Amino acid sequence: MGALKVERRSVQRSFLKFFGPGMIVSVAYMDPGNFGTDISAGALHNYDLLWVVWMANLMAMFLQYLSGKIGIATGRSMPELMREKLGGRARVISYWLASELFAIATDLAEFLGVALAIHLLFDIPLFWAATIASFDVVAIFLLTGGKLRWIERAITSLVSVIGLGYVFEILLVRPDIVTIVYHSVSPRLSQETAPLVVGIIGATVMPHALALHSWLTKNKIEEGGIEKRRILLKYHLIDNVVNLSLAGLVNAAILIMAAAAFYATGNPVATIEEAYRTLMPLFGYLASFVFAITLLASGLASSTTGIFAGQALMEGLLGAKVNPWLRRIVLRVINVVPTLLAITWGLNPLAILVYSQVMLSILIPLPLIPILYFSSKKDLMGEFVNRRLTNTIAVSFTMMILFLNAYLLIEEFHFA
Repeated sequence: MGALKVERRSVQRSFLKFFGPGMIVSVAYMDPGNFGTDISAGALHNYDLLWVVWMANLMAMFLQYLSGKIGIATGRSMPELMREKLGGRARVISYWLASELFAIATDLAEFLGVALAIHLLFDIPLFWAATIASFDVVAIFLLTGGKLRWIERAITSLVSVIGLGYVFEILLVRPDIVTIVYHSVSPRLSQETAPLVVGIIGATVMPHALALHSWLTKNKIEEGGIEKRRILLKYHLIDNVVNLSLAGLVNAAILIMAAAAFYATGNPVATIEEAYRTLMPLFGYLASFVFAITLLASGLASSTTGIFAGQALMEGLLGAKVNPWLRRIVLRVINVVPTLLAITWGLNPLAILVYSQVMLSILIPLPLIPILYFSSKKDLMGEFVNRRLTNTIAVSFTMMILFLNAYLLIEEFHFA
């Protein structure tokens, strides 16, 4: 009996030591881009697009598992494998520059989220809030010393704030459960909703998170041979399903809250600030405060994840170790100047958030196609190679994403 307890504790310690990649990646489901697309979807279309949230969550969970599996099976990240596959330096640099596009779009949403939260919480002009937000991740790295385990704990704390915040919001707005269930299984697509459908997918099946997961899992590998990797793959499955399921529930909760609080009360809000101001008279100051705090936690947590993704891409594709702070500064300079100009010109930050996520959806094939290719190669993956059913599901999800992207582009071009 005593030996069994010791073995159980050993397994628990082993799992907790591995635990983390799913948590870091799950933040991609709860970043300010999700706030933007889900609030717009719920406020403008009630629960009609809830099916997209569940579908995108299922897609992301499945594809993230494949990405993490590559890291465990090969001991290399997807970007590293791409560098080997592309061969020539010109092709590698071209792919890296293309990958930086989704890094920029992701950072834009994170930056805007933190700026909006600071603006709402402290009632300071958005321009100055955005200036302060430029230094968001520096605070986390200073507090954690840049150590991965401490950063994982910081992200866990921030995710807990988001989750508890939306439990509170849902209890407050009391949504219609029957309507939620109906729209969860009733797909609808039109020219009017296409940008939000594609945006929700882009905000969930995020390209930078797909590229990142294999890097995170490969860094968890220890000595122990094939048997150890089998165990790690089981841990990866649990870590992936648990964390991404919880993140998916939070993602759905954002849309449900917006539908119940705004659409149902005849307040189809068009901006994040309107959402904040509208919650106050309807449900009290605490509802508005919790909304802003969850937005701040979302921006900070996802910004940290973005740093890891950038590091994985640069190390893997270019074979170069770059100080993450330096890289972050470069990305922020790229985003801060045009964003501050957009704010000065009075452009709607919520619209910027939504269309940044549409751009991410269009860029999903950049990391996704390599993940499908590498995970289906027997000589690379060995016994961990995808089964036929796995490949069929993965290809089906890929085709669905491509179809929805094409549908949006065709409709937009036709409308224009």
